[in-house]
Amino acid sequence: MAADLEAEVQAIDKSLLECSAEEIAVQWLQANDLQKEVYQHLAYYVPKIYCRGPNPAPQREDMLAQHVLLGPMEWYLCGEDPAFGFPKLEQANKPSHLCGRVFKVGEPTYSCRDCAVDPTCVLCMECFLGSIHREHRYRMTTSGGGGFCDCGDTEAWKEGPYCQKHEINTSETAEEEDPLVHLPEDMVARAYNIFAITFKYAVDILTWEKENELPGLEMIEKSDTYYCMLFNDEVHTYEQVIYTLQKAVNCTQKEAIGFATTVDRDGRRSVRYGDFQYCDQAKSVIVRNTSRQTKPLKVQVMHSSIVAHQSFGLKLLTWLGSVIGYSDGLRRILCQVGLQEGPDGENSSLVDKLMLYDSKLWKGARNVYHQLFMSSLLMDLKYKKLFAIRFARNYRQLQRDYMEDDHERAVSVAALSVQLFTVPTLARMLITEENLMTTIIKTFMDHLRHRDIQGRFQFERYTALQAFKFRRVQSLILDLKYVLISKPTEWSDDLRQKFLEGFDAFLELLKCMQGMDPITRQVGQHIEMEPEWEAAFTLQMKLTLVISMMQDWCALDEKVLIEAYKKCLNVLMQCHSGFTDGEQPIVLSMCGHSVETIRYCVSQEKVSIHLPVSRLLAGLHVLLSKTEVAYKFPELLPLSELSPPMLIEHPLRCLVLCAQVHAGMWRRNGFSLVNQIYYYHNVKCRREMFDKDIVMLQTGVSMMDPNHFLMIMLSRFELYQIFSTPDYGKRFSTENTNKDVVQQNNTLIEEMLYLIIMIVGERFSPGIGQVNATDEIKREIIHQLSIRPMAHSELVKALPEDENRETGMENVIEEVACFKKPGLTGRGLYELKPECARNFNLYFYHFSRAEQSKAEEAQRKLRRQNREDTALPPPALPPFCPLFASLVNILQSDVMLCIMGTILQWAVEHNGYAWSESMLQRVLHLLGMALQEEKQHLENLSEENVVTFTFTQKISRPGEAPNNSPSILAMLETLQNAPHLEVHKDMIRWILKTFNTIKKLRESSSTSPVAETEGNIMEESSRDKDKAERKRKAEIARLRREKIMAQMSEMQRHFINENKELFQQTLEELDTPTSGVHENSPVISDAKLTALGPEQTRVTEHRQVVMCILCQEEQEVKVDSRAMVLAAFIQRSTVLSKNRSKITPDPEKYDPLFMHPDLSCGTHTGSCGHIMHAHCWQRYFDAVQAKEQRRQQRLRVHTSYDVENGEFLCPLCECLSNTVIPLLPPPRVLFNRLNFSGQPNLTQWIKTISQQIKALHLLRDEDCNSGNSEKMDQLQLPEGFRPDFKPKNPYSESIKEMLTTFGTATYKVGLKVHPNEEDPRVPIMCWGSCAYTIQTIERILADEDKPLFGHLPCRQDDCLKSLTRFAAAHWTVSSLSAVQGHFCTLLASLVPNEKNGGLPCILDIDMFHLLVSLVLSFPAIHCQEFSGVSLGTGDLHLFHLVTMAHIIQILLTSSTEENGMDQENTNSEEEVAVLTLYKFLCQCTGSALKEISSGWHLWRNLKAGIMPFLRCSALFFHYLNGVPAPSEIQVNGTNQFEHLCSYLSLPNNLTCLFQENSEILNTLIESWCSNNEVKRYLEGKRQAISYARESNKLIDLPDDYSCLINQASNFSCPKSGGDKSRAPTLCLVCGTMLCSQSYCCQTELEGEDVGACTAHTYTCGSGVGIFLRVRECQVLFLAGKTKGCFYPPPYLDDYGETDQGLRRGNPLHLCKERFKKIQKLWQQHSITEEIGHAQEANQTLVGIDWQHL
Repeated sequence: MAADLEAEVQAIDKSLLECSAEEIAVQWLQANDLQKEVYQHLAYYVPKIYCRGPNPAPQREDMLAQHVLLGPMEWYLCGEDPAFGFPKLEQANKPSHLCGRVFKVGEPTYSCRDCAVDPTCVLCMECFLGSIHREHRYRMTTSGGGGFCDCGDTEAWKEGPYCQKHEINTSETAEEEDPLVHLPEDMVARAYNIFAITFKYAVDILTWEKENELPGLEMIEKSDTYYCMLFNDEVHTYEQVIYTLQKAVNCTQKEAIGFATTVDRDGRRSVRYGDFQYCDQAKSVIVRNTSRQTKPLKVQVMHSSIVAHQSFGLKLLTWLGSVIGYSDGLRRILCQVGLQEGPDGENSSLVDKLMLYDSKLWKGARNVYHQLFMSSLLMDLKYKKLFAIRFARNYRQLQRDYMEDDHERAVSVAALSVQLFTVPTLARMLITEENLMTTIIKTFMDHLRHRDIQGRFQFERYTALQAFKFRRVQSLILDLKYVLISKPTEWSDDLRQKFLEGFDAFLELLKCMQGMDPITRQVGQHIEMEPEWEAAFTLQMKLTLVISMMQDWCALDEKVLIEAYKKCLNVLMQCHSGFTDGEQPIVLSMCGHSVETIRYCVSQEKVSIHLPVSRLLAGLHVLLSKTEVAYKFPELLPLSELSPPMLIEHPLRCLVLCAQVHAGMWRRNGFSLVNQIYYYHNVKCRREMFDKDIVMLQTGVSMMDPNHFLMIMLSRFELYQIFSTPDYGKRFSTENTNKDVVQQNNTLIEEMLYLIIMIVGERFSPGIGQVNATDEIKREIIHQLSIRPMAHSELVKALPEDENRETGMENVIEEVACFKKPGLTGRGLYELKPECARNFNLYFYHFSRAEQSKAEEAQRKLRRQNREDTALPPPALPPFCPLFASLVNILQSDVMLCIMGTILQWAVEHNGYAWSESMLQRVLHLLGMALQEEKQHLENLSEENVVTFTFTQKISRPGEAPNNSPSILAMLETLQNAPHLEVHKDMIRWILKTFNTIKKLRESSSTSPVAETEGNIMEESSRDKDKAERKRKAEIARLRREKIMAQMSEMQRHFINENKELFQQTLEELDTPTSGVHENSPVISDAKLTALGPEQTRVTEHRQVVMCILCQEEQEVKVDSRAMVLAAFIQRSTVLSKNRSKITPDPEKYDPLFMHPDLSCGTHTGSCGHIMHAHCWQRYFDAVQAKEQRRQQRLRVHTSYDVENGEFLCPLCECLSNTVIPLLPPPRVLFNRLNFSGQPNLTQWIKTISQQIKALHLLRDEDCNSGNSEKMDQLQLPEGFRPDFKPKNPYSESIKEMLTTFGTATYKVGLKVHPNEEDPRVPIMCWGSCAYTIQTIERILADEDKPLFGHLPCRQDDCLKSLTRFAAAHWTVSSLSAVQGHFCTLLASLVPNEKNGGLPCILDIDMFHLLVSLVLSFPAIHCQEFSGVSLGTGDLHLFHLVTMAHIIQILLTSSTEENGMDQENTNSEEEVAVLTLYKFLCQCTGSALKEISSGWHLWRNLKAGIMPFLRCSALFFHYLNGVPAPSEIQVNGTNQFEHLCSYLSLPNNLTCLFQENSEILNTLIESWCSNNEVKRYLEGKRQAISYARESNKLIDLPDDYSCLINQASNFSCPKSGGDKSRAPTLCLVCGTMLCSQSYCCQTELEGEDVGACTAHTYTCGSGVGIFLRVRECQVLFLAGKTKGCFYPPPYLDDYGETDQGLRRGNPLHLCKERFKKIQKLWQQHSITEEIGHAQEANQTLVGIDWQHL
């Protein structure tokens, strides 16, 4: 069967390949009926090429389609070989000045905040970098795909429309010339023909609905194959689809994932291929399985030839798109073809057909034709206009389809509105010619059908489907915003008429919102179901900007404004006419004024928070003042018809509702109401809600008698009773009424006073006060910053945005605030400039309650710090505009004075009444405002004006006859000395002072000859009183202070007497000088310190006493006591790796004895330095394990530590740990016996050791084949060597157990194997971990330029000390013969013997690892030697031997370039000696080495190369032998090299080592150099590591973040054929880009599916990874499969803030310090610890499936 298939494919290919495109084209040219010819050709060939089997074969299909189908079309079009034809067209074509690049998903786009006409105008990266906007304030975002670059579009940019690349193309463009003139005429005709046929074919086949016949494409031989085609929808999840497919078509999970991914990407995928029945069966299973909760997945059984033609139809559209790219003429022709009306009249053009069929097409097809529209219709300005008209005419239908459709807006044709409506000229044209505004609003109204009896929107019982529809409807508001975003500069009569028609429609919409969601106060029981409130607020929020923009449009033309004002007023009257029925009128009278109003209680009737019509009118009223229309054409305005009480009624109810909610009267209405009030004041809504309500009250008050207004207000606040009846307050408090009611009334009075303060004081909107827009923003910023210093982003959030997402903050911020840059963490903050504090208004209307109290506290604190009084007087205010000028009279109206007097009266007789301090504080603020106002009036006085504002006189007059209440002024003077008002004293003093200033002003201008002397005298006397009072208080305070001080010193003396001995001890301790060496080292004279060898400086060990953190008991660290341990964490590490690609061999068989110098994977041990008893730790760990088992049964979530792997958190600092290191006394002292013989030199020592090794080998062989006695006789045991001696283990049982525990843990983690304490590799892993950890620490110190000693944090110091001592003692619990065997093999790599062959060559051994292993395994041999040679001698000789080997290593691999570096020809002895050595090497290697003549270079190279080795050795011997470091190595000075050599007992001239031991070394060097691998290296056949090894760093990141975004947008997923990755993630260790968080790139690791990042950590970082998620701008730390956390990225914007998720879009630049911090975490192996801390701190991190990232 397979063979037949194969043959069939080949046969097809043959007949197809023999087609000649040229011949077919010639036939077509001669044909009479071209359409018939082409259709026949397609009918025959398309099914032969496309859809030949179950799986698509895109390469083959494309190749054949190009050859057989598209080739002839191209020949026909060009009339010659397209290979020549197209380039000719391209040359003749003028390059376009439009860029038009269509954005891919995730590509960076840039918008200039200074020049873009609106935020949708964007540039691609290339154009942006070549434009002037680079230097401006710009915003970068990542595209969702589908838009295009606006470079070259002059309507999109206020300046700089062209980048350098597109500017060249603009020079000689004449007036719109017809692009067709550049094409030959016959070509124009051919293009028309072929475009018309192909475009029609593609549209017909894509919009074809019958499932098994074709439009005019019937085949002769019809096959009987079908596809079961699965379509994408946005209802079902990935998981549901995968599961269903596995059941329906019996595929594996991997295949199902593949299907689902394709369906999600392309919108459809065939999941079965075969006859009709076979496919239909799969269809029914899928439908059955997915129809339970939701509508089923869409599945169709389609005939294979239909699918084939559809595939080719899409191919054709793509082809058309690429062909028109060659010439503007061809583009013009395609546009004409597409927009030509067909025979059926309206909507019959091809473009219309496609658009109207959009919602029935699948995703892939939509994308293709949208792209074609963009590259054709939208790139040709003439046709863009015609297309816009078609789009507008079909707008209602397109939106209807979009509502029914469930795909995202991005793939709907409706989304093209952003390309058309944002073009200012098009938008204007569509408004005037197609009445677009009205169309959009009416379409919007069509979709919100639910209304109540009054015709208002009703959102209750909101189903999921309605919510979904409602979300879609909101996109219409977006379209309306696009149309309005650019404001017209000139108005034609047409535009006016159509805008006002649109305005009418808009008022209809607002009318349906006026009073929606009304609420009634719950009394008695709590509300049962929270009412639906979000929909109404969502609508309000979305419309906020549109409402503002409507007002902006009205403001631009006086006629429009007047008309709009009248229309809005009419609609408001209509709304009100239905409201006032049935409310009885009542008369209120107070202080000789009376007013008629209606009886209405907010707390009993219905009230609504939605009043958009009233608020729009308020906005327009302000514009009348701002544009001065009110003063120019008063006769055209209906101002006389306005009824102020009607205007203020609803906004006032709304504000009273807020006050009552705050007073706790609406508690039973639940959270929905609290949320509504919150949003009413919130920055997103307040501009068109709360702010406009205040404006409406201001409008009303400015047109009515302030006394009448205040009475109506008292009545609405339900406080009229309290203030109109004298002594009501006293009655009220004596009738010991309900506490709550008193509290409520107090709050209501406070709120009402606050409202009056707002009405008079809020004049910072242009049109109300004489200010401009920047003053308003400055004031907002000042008040935000007076709460606390804020970051840029916080400030932006606190300010309202306009339609261009701008707040205007950047223009003014410098004037009011200073910027403080951030440190290594945190963000930059703005601090308020001190001189701006005087503009602070405590009752600023945008403060929430919490903000107000914080601001008050902050400002008072500031004043105390500056030694000023703490009064916070009202700031001076700008004057009102004439339309609102009468507002100030509210302050001096009789009712207001009565209210203030009453409250002051309560405060004076403070026991008789229920009153509150905040009430008084507000009254004082109001008094202050009135005085400020009068003062300003007097200061700005001109000759003929008389000041009508006479507040000072009114407050000096006592009350009227019957009750003769004192004047307000007199009461203030009484209160000034009241003891219970300490806090307000400063404020009262300030008021009295201002009162006097005003009186002086009045006298000097002597406008009012009122006798006011008595006040003055009072003032004087009170001032003297005041002074005396202050003096008396100060005296009392002084005495009190002195008394307290005396008491304290007495107590101190007493305490010292009682605790005499304690103090004595402290003093002694302070006297002893502290030594400069490590804490635990004894003081040594300044003799030369030597760390090893027979000359080693003798050190008397301090007793080491430590405390257990668990039981708090102290204990000395001794050999035979109970073990003490340090919590430690072991991990595999590649931080020092020079070869990450190395494959780790099978851990069971791998022999880790020799470490390769590329350090490809080491074992690192770290510790937090906290000490416990071993048994305490064991108990703690058992408890953790038990708890974990219990927890696992309860909850299946991960903790931040993995108990199964032995992990736990340090009980003190919660640092992640997975084992413990035992603390030991210095281990070498235990094995050091007396040295009574002369110590041998190196040569002798090597001879002795070789003999001992030989003896051991023989003994071992003899054990294997016993009875071989003659060998034994030959064996002469070296003198004093007793190989049968078994040393006694000096350690206590508990220490031995801990030695084994830690050794096994190192082995288990380091090799990734199961623990086995018997394995001979355990000691090797322990030595390796010791060496590797020392190397990492040395690297960190070197990179930071820190000296070797004296700068380690004590946790690292403790860790290294314990680790080195542990490694030195571990041999005592291992098999002696194994350790001896290791020593023999290790030594054999340097001193060859006949036994050990096949060892790595000298170039492939890391010498420091070798040194540590040799030194630490040596005691195993030395313990059997009794000839009196000391252990130290062995150490020294081993060290010298390894050092020499390392020198040879360096000389062999040093790639010295003699590049005449400023070399000093000193020819010192070192240089001569090195040269000699090098020449000897040349002899040994048979002169394969390069000739080098400069000894200076060699010596420099050698010193640099060996330095890290010497530094590591110094650390190692220091911790091993406990010799303190000489003070010279503890600082960074010169001559470090010499000091190190002396500490390590090396000669300064290292080559002396060779000369001293030349006899044996020459043979050794020869043996090293004769190794094959060395020869291969010298011949250039292999690489070797050269020294000193460079430190590993994280990759270099670009300074500008957008480079990374661009790099990521070009990165396509490696698995799914060129598809763009959704979450491109960059590995910061090696620079690989990965496709994270997606099904496509999951791989299997140890039997689990893991994402690309997790898989990468295992190859690159042995389980630990640091990644940058490019689209989110977020750093990701991963460790293993279950641990991970997010970390702030090293990219900051200009305000010192990170932007995780790229939400703000400010340009981001690399912060080197923060990147260094991440790098340091990596180098210190703290990533896992960082993750542990993050997961402990934030439990949500634990729940994330890190392994899928």
